[in-house]
Amino acid sequence: MNIPNLLTMFRLIAAPAVGLVFVFLPSPYADWIALGLFVAAASTDYLDGYLARKWNQITNLGRMLDPIADKAMVLIALLVIAVRSPYVGLDVLTPIILITFREVFVSGLREFLGGKASTLKVTGLAKWKTASQMLAIVVILASFLFGHYYWALSSGMSDEIVAGILDGEIEDIFGLRWIAAGYDWSTLVGAWLLWIAAGLTMITGLDYFRKALPILREV
Repeated sequence: MNIPNLLTMFRLIAAPAVGLVFVFLPSPYADWIALGLFVAAASTDYLDGYLARKWNQITNLGRMLDPIADKAMVLIALLVIAVRSPYVGLDVLTPIILITFREVFVSGLREFLGGKASTLKVTGLAKWKTASQMLAIVVILASFLFGHYYWALSSGMSDEIVAGILDGEIEDIFGLRWIAAGYDWSTLVGAWLLWIAAGLTMITGLDYFRKALPILREV
């Protein structure tokens, strides 16, 4: 065990923890912990590989765990989003389905190719794909926090008071206007980032399939 592998294992352990905190803790505590865990784990995605190359500590264990940790983080977080999102529509559910399908398909393809899976080397675009997925998830998890505090603060107010605060006609003592703006923007940006991630995910998946075709056609 070395530091790069320990970072990878932390990411692997954090993946299910992001979902399990919602089983044992109420909001907003679960939301804060899930967001913090995901951000901390996502930051190790680049760091473990960088340190392994710099210190010449690349191991078979690290090469095996790294893609598993990435996929576990993304897929479990997307499952949490699908379950926790108050308004799960096609704008959120469709990219989640596409990303999940691609990740499972490519994993199965690598397993089938076995020793020939080296033809499916990770490309620069695939790294951007992973980064875009993680960024989209961070923004959407943040939107859950904005949403929680918005509804918690506005639940004791009449519709007229809430409308007056949002319109700037009533003094915004509790920061409701800024929380509402944060919720609107994080929800919108998160959905767009999720679609961008889904697009990159499908492009890289098709690229891997194209590279594997010559082997799949062998008799």
